[in-house]
Amino acid sequence: MLLHQRWRPILGVAILLAAAPISAWSIAKEGRGEPVTKLRRLTQEQYRNTIGDIFGSDVVLQGRLENDVRVHGLLNVGASQVAVTPAGFEQYDLLARGVAAQVTGEKRRAYLIPCKPADAGKADDACARRFLTETGRLVYRRPLKADELRDYVSTARTAAQQTKSFYAGLETSLAHMLVSPQFLFRVERGLPGPDGYRLDAWSKAQRLSFLLWDGPPDPELLDAAEKGELDTAQGLALQADRMIASRQFERGTRAFFSDMLGFDNFSGLSKDGVIYPKFNVKVAQDAREQTLRLIVDQLVRQNGDYRDLLSTRKVFLTRTLGPLYDIPVQSRAGWEVAEFPQGDPRNGLLGQLAFVMLHSHPGRSSPTLRGKAIRELLLCQEVPLPPANVDFSVVQQVNSTKLPTARDRLTAHNTDPVCAGCHKVTDPLGLPLEALDAVGQLRLTENGARIDTSGQHAGVKFDDPAGLARALKQDPSLSSCLVTRAYAYGAGEPATADQAAWIGTLEKDFRQGYRYPALMKRLGTAPLFHTLPRPASTTTKVAQLRGGA
Repeated sequence: MLLHQRWRPILGVAILLAAAPISAWSIAKEGRGEPVTKLRRLTQEQYRNTIGDIFGSDVVLQGRLENDVRVHGLLNVGASQVAVTPAGFEQYDLLARGVAAQVTGEKRRAYLIPCKPADAGKADDACARRFLTETGRLVYRRPLKADELRDYVSTARTAAQQTKSFYAGLETSLAHMLVSPQFLFRVERGLPGPDGYRLDAWSKAQRLSFLLWDGPPDPELLDAAEKGELDTAQGLALQADRMIASRQFERGTRAFFSDMLGFDNFSGLSKDGVIYPKFNVKVAQDAREQTLRLIVDQLVRQNGDYRDLLSTRKVFLTRTLGPLYDIPVQSRAGWEVAEFPQGDPRNGLLGQLAFVMLHSHPGRSSPTLRGKAIRELLLCQEVPLPPANVDFSVVQQVNSTKLPTARDRLTAHNTDPVCAGCHKVTDPLGLPLEALDAVGQLRLTENGARIDTSGQHAGVKFDDPAGLARALKQDPSLSSCLVTRAYAYGAGEPATADQAAWIGTLEKDFRQGYRYPALMKRLGTAPLFHTLPRPASTTTKVAQLRGGA
């Protein structure tokens, strides 16, 4: 009953946030020299990472999380424009109570709670205050305010008196903390400055940590914020270097590219089992992991050229994936590294099972979907949706002897002027990958006819997928797209026109060596990255968030 009484003000905030998209909300009207606040709901993965980092990876999440929404190509941008629905809030409450029960339970309390009560059957304000102070700093990603701490200690005391258990009281108070908007949302506070609103030190800490680690600030980063070190270029650079050298940077890299490449779509991936009997859920899971391992190896562990992701011949394999590549794998449960011969069409990112599986239909490959993915995901070039009345019947005749290959069928389909415009943009980049079927298996023919993998991009002609990779590597849009995506991912919104010159400088710097860690350090330590743009209107919504309410 106590928990439900404490819900009401929080639920009111949740319903308020559900009423409209949120971006940079001001605590007070612009122009009065007062701060503004930007809210970004934790993504599903950020929620998991946060609970794991604070309480341990063995803590089990007992419930579902609110769905993420993709905006401007990224879930992390969508997080700035979604809210917690009333139904979703109840799910968060179930998760919070489950986590709190595990944290205060007999199995974990000895190492997660830094003190013992004088009597476990009674309230102990001193021990509760110590635990809630230390844990609240990690959960809120800043120190608790005096009134917040007072309220949480009071909640723990009242619940302990009702249940005659100190740990039950602490569990109740922690559960309340884990459904606060201050936890469920990344709250970034900006103070007025010449270029917008400069983030305070705590906001800098969490923006940097979610950019590099996809998780909350650790105690060392929070200490640096508290000491004012993040307000100096040297202090910010020292923390960025430390974080990039950490193994958690690999987790952050995986998170960024999973978002950029749309890997959340693996949850709904399916293939026709009759046509592709080698495909199953484990194959899809391993295909996703295969690409992420390649990305981390090339960009982080090897500190290699970003463009070489498109042409590397290295491939990570499991026994599940081996049959699709026709490569024997010795390890029964782990991963092995192999290398394709020169010219093999499965080289590089575009030849990975993950890419060709995601951008194919359940029963056939799709040059159009693959070309669209290259344009939108790797080059940041928007491809318009097809008109609602398009006739796809010719393209779907996969067993046609008159039009045996996808190129033949698309050529016939594109005689309709309504279709030709978009297909001229997508198909030249997708047709070279027709050497790979809808699950990534190598093939040279379709319906008995040899597959033509030639094409042209940006004035560069090529004959095979390796040539496509070379053409894309020469396209400056490849590197500029990564930079703009990285900024939008970290900031939660695309760059504004006022930031164009600075983004251009980032792109120029990145092209000096195309090194991903160097890009992320430049981005994470740039003053403009830690600035909220000025609201478009002088009249902005007022949202009063009360932590612990």
